[in-house]
Amino acid sequence: MEKLFKLRAHGVTVRGEIVAGVTTFLTMAYILAVNPGMLGSIEGMEAGAVFTATAISSAIATIMMALYANLPIALAPGMGLNAFFTYTVVFGMGYPWQTALTAVFLEGILFIILSLVNVRELIIKAIPNNLKKAVAVGIGLFIALIGFDNSGVIVGDAGTLVGLGDITAGAPLVALLGLIIITVLYALKVPGSILIGIILTTILGIPFGVTNVPEGWTPFSLPAAPLLFKFEFSQVLTFKFFTVFFTFLFVDIFDTIGTLVGVTTQAGLIKKNNEIPNVKQALLSDAVGTVAGAALGTSTVTSYVESTAGVAVGGRTGLTALITGILFLAALFLSPLFLLIPSAATAPALVIVGFFMIRTVTDINFTDPTEGIPAFFTILMMPLAFSVAEGIVYGILAYVLLKTVSGKLRDISAVTWVLFVIFVLRFFLH
Repeated sequence: MEKLFKLRAHGVTVRGEIVAGVTTFLTMAYILAVNPGMLGSIEGMEAGAVFTATAISSAIATIMMALYANLPIALAPGMGLNAFFTYTVVFGMGYPWQTALTAVFLEGILFIILSLVNVRELIIKAIPNNLKKAVAVGIGLFIALIGFDNSGVIVGDAGTLVGLGDITAGAPLVALLGLIIITVLYALKVPGSILIGIILTTILGIPFGVTNVPEGWTPFSLPAAPLLFKFEFSQVLTFKFFTVFFTFLFVDIFDTIGTLVGVTTQAGLIKKNNEIPNVKQALLSDAVGTVAGAALGTSTVTSYVESTAGVAVGGRTGLTALITGILFLAALFLSPLFLLIPSAATAPALVIVGFFMIRTVTDINFTDPTEGIPAFFTILMMPLAFSVAEGIVYGILAYVLLKTVSGKLRDISAVTWVLFVIFVLRFFLH
């Protein structure tokens, strides 16, 4: 373990990394229920097959991240991208799901090429230091919002956009009780407070009817066969297909970059020159996961912001990701057990991790408007647009605009200029 993951150099133990890996898995295990439910609504994409594809592709990408990049980052089919796959490409545009998988597959192939020639790495380096810190803060607010939304504590409201749900019963009440449990355990400096909180909240949810244990329930089941290599290339050369392909490409690349920056910043792994360690290996792991996922029959695999839950309890090396990847494999045979964990139990973990991440805000230079305002837009747009990618877009746009009008052109790198032009064109070519 020491040779593979350099535990001493990172100041961690095997036990601590295992706890972090399990914590990360539990906070993102919801994808094993959500992804099959969403893609399984498409005729021909059987939910059991999608579940298998989700678990295996997540394991492949996460274990590669562990062994190749030595980073505590887990991967799985991305939320948002699976919704785009289902509701826009298939139901909205009328594409067969096989064509949508083809777009994901080709996008993954291009990702591998871009990663090998360091294009994606250059993009990460081009993000200014203050914006990198702002990304971590924005993700913190974003995942806290996800937690409150998933549990029903926060709901949509026609008059005020968002509002409080009914917090006196059901999932919202259980989530708030779970949040109290985790915050108290953390304040008392109990090791593994988030993981313990998830377990206790799941148990607490049983009498409230939030954790549902079916009659005759058993924790074991055999996995269904995945949808292997179900591609359709007949429409690849059409402009309509290109728009689908580019959307997958754009959202994935910036969600991945935002997550890598946010998680490694939270973990204190950013080098003195503001570079992410083993970034090429991390990007390749993400790209290979996308290709594997498409081949198995699921939407784009990407790095998960929920990895910050493992980082928050001390995860610092690839051993954290390795444990998470192994648990994804175990989930193939224990899916009924893992699917028992309700979103109300993982929601408090996401909220408290949001608190951990927002602390980076004190390191941002707000005294210089050309630095502080772009950081503010980055932070603001992530939860409001419900997208890590959009936060980066508006942050870069504001950064280039303000640096230009202030006569600070030397602060803008060539790659940042390229990103600015792409983002501006995106508004007209949408």
